[in-house]
Amino acid sequence: MKRIVEVHYYIKDGKRDDFYRTLMESGIADASRAEEGNEKYEYYYSPDNENELLLLEGWKSAETVELHQQSAHFKQLGELKKEYVTETAFMRYEIAE
Repeated sequence: MKRIVEVHYYIKDGKRDDFYRTLMESGIADASRAEEGNEKYEYYYSPDNENELLLLEGWKSAETVELHQQSAHFKQLGELKKEYVTETAFMRYEIAE
């Protein structure tokens, strides 16, 4: 089954643009998109909360998500979150093909 992951990053006041820019410059998004099994990896700004950034990920399977979570760039994201993010909320969906 395919896996969709919805990630809500709640960011320190006034730091959303800095967090997004740092993510893009770090290559984390590009490395994630290039992973085997990745079908979507896109960030979106919340229109209602200036301190929220949404990430939608699409993966071919739960196994490909697990491999992603073991990658060096996933660990790099964890380090960036320490600097910018106050809370992270995840939702996972499985899609039957």
